[in-house]
Amino acid sequence: MVLALPFLVLVPAEAASLPELRFEAPPRMAPLVERLQRVDRTRLLRVAELTGLSEPGPPIRVVLAPEGSAAARRAPSWGVGYAFGAAGLVVLMPSRVPGYPDQDLESVLLHEVAHVLIARAARRRPIPRWFDEGVAMAVSRHGLADRTHLIFATIGRGSLHLADLDAVFPRGSRAAARAYALSGAVVRWLIEEHGEDVVARILAGAGAGLPFDVAFERATGRSLAAAEAAFWRRMDFWNKWVPFLTSSIFLWLLVTALAIVSFVRRRQRDEEIRRRWDAEDAWSGDEDGWVN
Repeated sequence: MVLALPFLVLVPAEAASLPELRFEAPPRMAPLVERLQRVDRTRLLRVAELTGLSEPGPPIRVVLAPEGSAAARRAPSWGVGYAFGAAGLVVLMPSRVPGYPDQDLESVLLHEVAHVLIARAARRRPIPRWFDEGVAMAVSRHGLADRTHLIFATIGRGSLHLADLDAVFPRGSRAAARAYALSGAVVRWLIEEHGEDVVARILAGAGAGLPFDVAFERATGRSLAAAEAAFWRRMDFWNKWVPFLTSSIFLWLLVTALAIVSFVRRRQRDEEIRRRWDAEDAWSGDEDGWVN
């Protein structure tokens, strides 16, 4: 699918559950390959553990594709990487990563490697894209940035059925950003609700030949529809309250309340100053009547 590039580096697995990574890149990208060789192995182990993959499988090819190359042109202009799980192939476009060359190319690598391991854990059986992307998001990103993306993905837009989510990914960068944020949030919620091994149990069921919805229900004890409804009940705050809290009406009320508080405090300060002046005047009058 992608032509081998001149610079090749092998990164052997450090644990039985990790596959070997084989980097291919043009010579000028050698420093980036060296960076990726130093990726935190515990983060890679986290990917393998979450998917429940006990056997690492064959090496994974990781191609660093320059902008304008045939490999880069296979992805939309806003894409920073992609993977072919069945082929064990990961392609990264470093120049498209935000903050290149200083920021998080490593997370992009983890995200795409996760897709390969998910495919292997499911024995290449079909998996909904929202679940595939959600698991990859759960292992490659974390923290405040993800929460912020989720807030903006849900504010005022209502619930989006998981069955419809797969069709949102190809619609452009903004639509895809929402789809990624929601997918990651659903999977993180599943992990919080059902334990760290829920992803592995779902993938094992799918890998055994069960339809995804059946594998999901056996692993979680509830149907996909019931889980989806529970997730959106949790997210209901963002859809009902955040639009109000960011509305012009709320901002007007907030400004008015702050003005009233400021006025009351000013009156209190003025009253305190007047009392102090009155006390000083009384003190001065007493001094005028003193005789030594």
